[in-house]
Amino acid sequence: MLRLSKLTDYAVVVLTRLEEAEDGGVLTAPVLAAATGLGEPTVSKVLKTLAHAGLVEGRRGASGGYRLTRPLAEMPLTDVIAAIDGPIALTACVDNAAGFCDAEARCPVRGRWDPVNDAIRRALSGISMADLAGVPAIVPHPEFVPAPRLTPIAAE
Repeated sequence: MLRLSKLTDYAVVVLTRLEEAEDGGVLTAPVLAAATGLGEPTVSKVLKTLAHAGLVEGRRGASGGYRLTRPLAEMPLTDVIAAIDGPIALTACVDNAAGFCDAEARCPVRGRWDPVNDAIRRALSGISMADLAGVPAIVPHPEFVPAPRLTPIAAE
């Protein structure tokens, strides 16, 4: 199963809250922590990692905090995942990387994961952070959809 880390999930949440800052303003880690319900140390760690990757920028001083470096519509999900979790791949065989696997010298599928990894990267790069930040469509579970009303046929 392909699963992202909790920190990547938190980064998505923090970035979507930063988008809500008025006029491209800055928000501090404590404000973001309160707005997201995440711990302040976690938010600070996420912000520092995102800043190192160039997705947010920090400002020092009394009116300091963090702000997005570009709109979420211009930020592919792959940038966030790579910033927090590293290269996107299903296996350690990332783009024929050497030295990550004990069996690489004898591996019969060495290098053959590259098309799979590329397909995953392409699919995720087509999703922007704005796509994730949008209002989710609420689709009721079929068991909870009210049954249609039947109109009785009038007796003649």
